[in-house]
Amino acid sequence: MKGEDGKVASLVEELTDVLEQEYKIYRDLLPIAESKTKVIIKNDLEALQNITEQEHQVIDQINALETKRAQVIFNIGTVLNQKPEELTLSKVIDLLTQQPKEQEKLNEVHKSLKQIIQRLTEVNYQNQSLIEESLEMIEFNMNLIQSTRMSPGNNYTKGAQTIDTPVFQTGMFDAKQ
Repeated sequence: MKGEDGKVASLVEELTDVLEQEYKIYRDLLPIAESKTKVIIKNDLEALQNITEQEHQVIDQINALETKRAQVIFNIGTVLNQKPEELTLSKVIDLLTQQPKEQEKLNEVHKSLKQIIQRLTEVNYQNQSLIEESLEMIEFNMNLIQSTRMSPGNNYTKGAQTIDTPVFQTGMFDAKQ
């Protein structure tokens, strides 16, 4: 049983290390996501593309760590005779009653990771809402332009002057009134 405790402690240490690396990456991702909000508001498409590329690079790192984390969880499940597919991080923490030091450290990392992910989720939700509003505004403007072009009151001559048409027939309003 002692050998099993040592193996579990080693695996938990590896899991803690992976989660700490993930936390650092998410912590570095937060200012990028927050700057994305400002870029969306400014409608700076070039900067938005650059930020999106940065995010994709970070996501690749996170995916690699997630794969490693899943493998460590699988190994912990095997050692503890638990079904790996049912083994969550919270359950691993609960199972570590015999190793309070490892349990506490893993619990702290878990809490920190949950907090940073929650903050990132909030920022990403805000960014998503801003993008959706921007797309709705673009669609509205496109529809307005289309309807204006189809309106019989907009008869332009080659000299870009309108033919005298009463305002009520143009479908437009005079903003000066």
